[in-house]
Amino acid sequence: MYNKRIKIFIIISTILILPSLLRLIQIQVLEHSFYMEGIDELKLQQGVSRQLQTIRGKILDRKGRVLATNEPQFQLHINYTLCCLFDERVRRAKLLTVAERSMLAKEKPSLYKVRKELDAKLEILSKIIYKCSFFGQGQLDIEEQIASINNRIWNLRTFLAWRRNDPDPKIIAKYGRVSNVPLSVAIEDFEKKFPDVDQRLLLIEEIQKIPEMNKGWRLLELKTDADVFDAQLEFMDIEGIEILPKESRSYPYGSVAAQIIGWVGPPQKSDMQLFANDKLSRYISDEVCGREDGVEYICETILRGRRGEKLWDIDRELISRTETQFGKDVTTTLDIELQKKIEDHLADCILNPNCQAPMAAVVIDVNTGDILALVSTPTFDLNHVRLNYNTLISDSNEPLRNRAINKGYPPGSVVKPLILIAGLQSGKITAGEPISCPAAKAPRGWPSCWIFNQYRSGHDYKWQNNARNAVRGSCNIYFSRLADRIEPSVLQLWLFKFGYAQEISLTIPHPPSSIENRASGIENRNLRQVAGTISSTAAKTPISRLDQIPALDKGERRYFGIGQGNLRATPLQVANAMAAIARGGVYKPPRLFLDPRPTSSENQEPGIDLNISPQTIAVVHDGMSAVVNELSGTANTQFLQSSLIQEEVKVYGKTGSTQAPENAWFAGFATDNTGRSIAIAVLVEGGQRGSQDAAPLGFEIIQFCIDTEYIGPTQSIIE
Repeated sequence: MYNKRIKIFIIISTILILPSLLRLIQIQVLEHSFYMEGIDELKLQQGVSRQLQTIRGKILDRKGRVLATNEPQFQLHINYTLCCLFDERVRRAKLLTVAERSMLAKEKPSLYKVRKELDAKLEILSKIIYKCSFFGQGQLDIEEQIASINNRIWNLRTFLAWRRNDPDPKIIAKYGRVSNVPLSVAIEDFEKKFPDVDQRLLLIEEIQKIPEMNKGWRLLELKTDADVFDAQLEFMDIEGIEILPKESRSYPYGSVAAQIIGWVGPPQKSDMQLFANDKLSRYISDEVCGREDGVEYICETILRGRRGEKLWDIDRELISRTETQFGKDVTTTLDIELQKKIEDHLADCILNPNCQAPMAAVVIDVNTGDILALVSTPTFDLNHVRLNYNTLISDSNEPLRNRAINKGYPPGSVVKPLILIAGLQSGKITAGEPISCPAAKAPRGWPSCWIFNQYRSGHDYKWQNNARNAVRGSCNIYFSRLADRIEPSVLQLWLFKFGYAQEISLTIPHPPSSIENRASGIENRNLRQVAGTISSTAAKTPISRLDQIPALDKGERRYFGIGQGNLRATPLQVANAMAAIARGGVYKPPRLFLDPRPTSSENQEPGIDLNISPQTIAVVHDGMSAVVNELSGTANTQFLQSSLIQEEVKVYGKTGSTQAPENAWFAGFATDNTGRSIAIAVLVEGGQRGSQDAAPLGFEIIQFCIDTEYIGPTQSIIE
């Protein structure tokens, strides 16, 4: 009897427990996928974040004037809840959803009412599209923009609907992660599992709470203040339309210093690695970066800011906020007003007969090595460079090239002071020793003097053709003979000492240490430039030491003596060599950026003493002074009646002319009685004579430097 009761108890207990066991099996096995998807959705919501916009730093000139900055640009944005009605798939899905809910509720479907509401909103959207045409954009363009937004979000919703409804595990296994599955593969699997179109539309319509559906999407740009005001009037009462500001890069000086400042555009493939390890610094859609070349590019890691971020939890509560880090400002050594004066003068066809020719000009503060102006013409407007890029890149005059640093030219006679220094320092000639320049054509294989080529005369009839007079008259006979006396390696050594055949480092000093913590693989970016040539063949690799330079043939020395043959230099190299002569033989690398450290001195770089004797420097200075200040000096005509003496400024110059290719040069330096000094170089492509084509430009540039108080009497002295 007792056993029977036990059996009955077990049977009853089993019957009672069995439903629970079956439900547990259902939860663990049959509905595992459903709950896991639910958990995934919760995790997805928990990680929802919004990244804020980066703020790029400004580029400034030495006096704090803004060369590049971010300015607000207003845009008309549309919410997806409004623009989605332009998508026939969305309208159909909404109607199907209403019909299904009505059937489940055992009510008669109110499709007429819903369809009427959709038609009313679609009418509003059509009016918005029409009104957008008032702001310079065609209706078809606006419709294409809206269709693009709709397709992007529809594809995302389709992908999430596929993910939520038991995707084929083999597909996920193949790609490793759900997010790695291509959209086309997901859609194919989705259609295979749900062949009925209406069923797929219903599943997609269930995907609602994703950030992309709640954000505004750019519809058009409002280019003027009037556009912004009119847009406020036209769209102020329309829900789902808003006017939002966006930072846009602006260049207040337009085309001035365009090649140096550079510009910004969409990041290229090589740029994507720069901040790859920092999610708040790496590039995302609609962001820009510095495009090679220019300050925008080489200072990218400094100028670029770091996005802020807001993170919400599952209950849509803000749980963390990372503040936006503004990009650092970069201060250049340029004086943008001086640069503008020079560029305007070079482009003025009334004042400059060579205004249509490509040109370059450089101004250096001798005491500091600061580059005050780095001019290259023709130029272009930085505010429109992206729009005009294809035209600019195909222009035969190469406006995008910075001729001051990125093109090598035969220096012509502006190299003669360096040849004289090499000759005097190596003992191949003395200052008083003449080299005869008769009124005769030079022997075959030797260059004739320009005075014979033009006037069938020679320098011998004017003066004793010694060192200072040879510089004064730019005698080809003197300098070709002198160069031929100097050992090739010694000649190369002196050219190298003065900075020829070397790329000049124009990078920012001491970048903020925080940059290194977020940028991976920082490149030592430099402005694109050519090193030039001081050998008979061009070097195949960058030169950092003298022993890396290819040999100079002995027979070519005579042409190097007059700045021809294979000798090449940039205008910046020429100007900086003149600055070294102005310092009495002290070489300093020029700098383009002011040191950001507040404790840095004005003249931090002490320079390299080239060990040139004071006697040699005195002879070279004397000859260069005679070029502009004495009769028969090659630039005397341009400076003869100038007001520079009244300005207490003394000029030391050298003209130069080259053939094959034809170019005209003027280079030198100017000092005042307070110890201030500037060095300059001017190049005119296609110019025939330095004295006529380049020297007048040099004179005006020196006058501009007086006007901007880099030399000459200061305002306080005048008062």
